[in-house]
Order: sequence, then C-alpha cells, then structure tokens
Amino acid sequence: MSMWILLEALIKIFVIIGGLMTAAAYLVLLERRVAAWIQDRRGPNRVGIPLTNIRIFGLGQPIADGVKFIFKEEFIPGHVNRWLYVLAPSAMFVAAIVLFAAVPFGAVDLGIEGWEPIALVVMPGLDVGIVYIFAVGSIAVYGVVLGSWASNNKYAFFGGMRSAAQLISYEIPLGLGILGVVLASGSLRLDEIVQSQAETGVWNVFTQPLGFLVFLVAAFAEAGRLPFDLAETEQELVGGYHTEYSGIKLMMFLVAEYLHMVAASFLIVLLFFGGWHFWGLTGSEPVAGIGVALLRVVVLLAKFMLVVLFFMVARWSWPRFRFDQLMSLAWKVMLPLGLVNLVGLAFWIEYGRPRFSGANEWIVMAIGGWVLLVASWLVTTLLVPAASDNRPRLGPAAADLDTKEAASP
Repeated sequence: MSMWILLEALIKIFVIIGGLMTAAAYLVLLERRVAAWIQDRRGPNRVGIPLTNIRIFGLGQPIADGVKFIFKEEFIPGHVNRWLYVLAPSAMFVAAIVLFAAVPFGAVDLGIEGWEPIALVVMPGLDVGIVYIFAVGSIAVYGVVLGSWASNNKYAFFGGMRSAAQLISYEIPLGLGILGVVLASGSLRLDEIVQSQAETGVWNVFTQPLGFLVFLVAAFAEAGRLPFDLAETEQELVGGYHTEYSGIKLMMFLVAEYLHMVAASFLIVLLFFGGWHFWGLTGSEPVAGIGVALLRVVVLLAKFMLVVLFFMVARWSWPRFRFDQLMSLAWKVMLPLGLVNLVGLAFWIEYGRPRFSGANEWIVMAIGGWVLLVASWLVTTLLVPAASDNRPRLGPAAADLDTKEAASP
C-alpha cells in the first residue's frame, strides 16, 4: 500500500509540474495576443509547432522562446556575489512551484472496491493549507532581495528594496481578506472552504464583497502585476532586481513571477468563487465519480482562466502607480478596509447569525456585505478628497529653483 501511495504522489507531482510549466509558457503567449488585441496590432502568429506546418496563433512561439532561454550563454558578471546570484532565482522558482502542492481540485471515487477516494491535491489532509501557502509564498521576497543584493547594481538594489516593502506591506491586507473567509467557513483547509460554499450554494464573493476587493488588490500587488510592478519599472530601473540576469536564470525569475499570478488566480477562485462548484452542474458532495470529478476540474479551470484574463486586461488598461501611492494604498486604504470587513463579519457571526437560519441567513449576510462595501466606499470618498496633483510639495528654495528652470529657455 505504501508503494501505491508513493506512486500516487509522484503522478500528482508530475502532473502539477508539467501543467504549470506548460501553462506558464502558453499563458505568456495568450497575454501577448491579448495585448495585441487591446493595442490594435498583431501578436505572435508566425512561429509554428516544430516538425509540423501548424502556425495557428503562433503556437510554437513559447517553445522557441524557451529554447532560446535555455541555450543562451550563461554569463555571470564579475562584480556580483556568485553564490547569492545563483541562489536567488532558484529560491524564487522552487517556492513558486512548491506552493501548488496545497491547491485542491476536488476528490474522485474510482468505484473500485477496496480503494479509497483519491484527493486531487499533492498534499491531502493538510489542515493548515492557507498557512502553508502564505509561508511558502512569502519566500519569494527572499529571492527578490537576494537577487538585487547579489547583483551589486544600484538599479537592481532599488528594485529589490521596492519589492520587499511592497510584498511585506500587502501581505497584511491579503491576510485580512483571507481571514474573513476562514472565519465564515471555520476552517484553514482550502477543500473545506470550497465545500462550505458548495453546500450552501452561496459563494463568498456575494457575502463578502469588501473582503474580495481587498484580497483582489493585494493579490495584484503580491503578484507584482501592473499597475503594481514597481519592482521592475523599465522606465525607471532598467529591469529592476533582475537587471543583471540573463539566460536560464532570468527565465526562472520570469516563470516564478508568472506562477505567482497563477497562484493568485487559483486562490481567488477557491476562496471567493466557489472553486469547482457551479449550480446545478457539479453537485455538492465532497467526493464525486469520475465523470463529475472531471467536470469539476473543467469548471475550476474555466473560472481560473477568466480570472487570468482579468489580470491580463488590467495590465494593459491602467497606468502604473507611483511608489508612494502604492504604499499609501496599502496602509491607508486596504488595511482599514480589511479590518472593517473582518470586524463586521465577526460581529455578524457572533450576534447576527444565531437569529437567522436557512436561506434567510445568507440573504441577510449578502445584503449586509454589500451595505458594508457601499458604506466603506462613501466614507473613504469623504475622508480622502480627490486631488488633481498629490505630488510632494517643494520647499521655498526648491520651488524657486524649479520655477527658474521652467522659465529658462
């Protein structure tokens, strides 16, 4: 039996790693096509699949890019710290891969007598799944800081410091957004959070819209996606913390960044959009037969793709924040809103939920969640007046110098 357990674990690991690498490659192609569509131009459409004449949508482009990265010359600048320089991309890449060991895809009953249901997750029965994801995901900041410090380059160092401050700051509202879901479901296990949404038929996005908004913004920042890619900012920092990297090391950094977006998308679906659940289609039982289990995986992946498309469209729709705006948003807006959502939900569970039962409980909870969202928006609008120019004000001497420079021919 132990051999079968080991074989099952190895198959799951192989499927996860192979699926993630393939997804990262072809999601890059999808994003380039989406960018081309938004910017009214042609994206990659020439490179075909090797040994074939298939050139639909440039399906061979990710293969060509990967081969180019792999066979590029491994150049290490002489001024870097070699050990840390090599360690940084490896640490970030491994952390991005290991994170997915706790992402559940449901459970399947093969219908064979004597066989227990198979949990479609690498680490089944992990009681602290969310804590594990937080712990492993936070290792990414070490890869960024190590890479920037080891590069011995001022632009890389600035990018690393920005990224460290950004990731540490936005982990707080990210955690507050998750705590609301944990409080409502009473579990830290992702599969039980999905199961609680399936049993009630009410997804958390309907009952906790404010928590969803806080988590979504924080997830954008944690993934380093526009408009929060202050760690790279090509116009300011050349390439940010991986300026001195090339070849396979640069590819490890880029793939790890993309996998963080993939992980954020999966978490959004699992925590707020019911995971594999869909009304009247997937049922609500914890374990399903082969057909329903496959359908649940398809539903989960479809929701995941919709969230990924939102990430991609957002990248080409909003301008980049300034760094002071980024940090102000975390500490002055997202953190208070996350606390408001958590306190409001705790008050409801303690005093409101015992007064209602059945469908009325979720209707009242959803109404309260949306009222809390609107009230928070109104209060925020009143307390933070709009300003056309919120740049730091110059002192008298600097202002005078600035005026003279502007007036000079």
